[in-house]
Amino acid sequence: MAGGWARDGAVNDQIDASIEDELNRMKAKRAPMGESLTHCAECGEPIPEARRRALPGVKLCIDCQGDRDRRPVTRGGINRRGSKDSQLK
Repeated sequence: MAGGWARDGAVNDQIDASIEDELNRMKAKRAPMGESLTHCAECGEPIPEARRRALPGVKLCIDCQGDRDRRPVTRGGINRRGSKDSQLK
C-alpha cells in the first residue's frame, strides 16, 4: 500500500505506533488516591458518602466531575503523516 520511499507495511507500523502511544497515555492516567474530600474542591457542595466509599480519593462532586469529563481534551501529538517534501528538508 505504501509507495514512494516508504517500505511495505509502513502505514500499518504508523497505525500500530499510534495505538501503542494512546494505550501508554491511558495507562499513565492515574485514578484518584488518598483521602476523599467531604466537600467538592470546585464548588464546595457535600460529596455523598456512597460516592466517597465507591471512589477512594475522590475530590469532586458528581456534577463537577461530569462537567470536567465533558470538556474537550486537547493534546499535542506527533505528526506521523509528514509529506515527502517535509522529510527532504
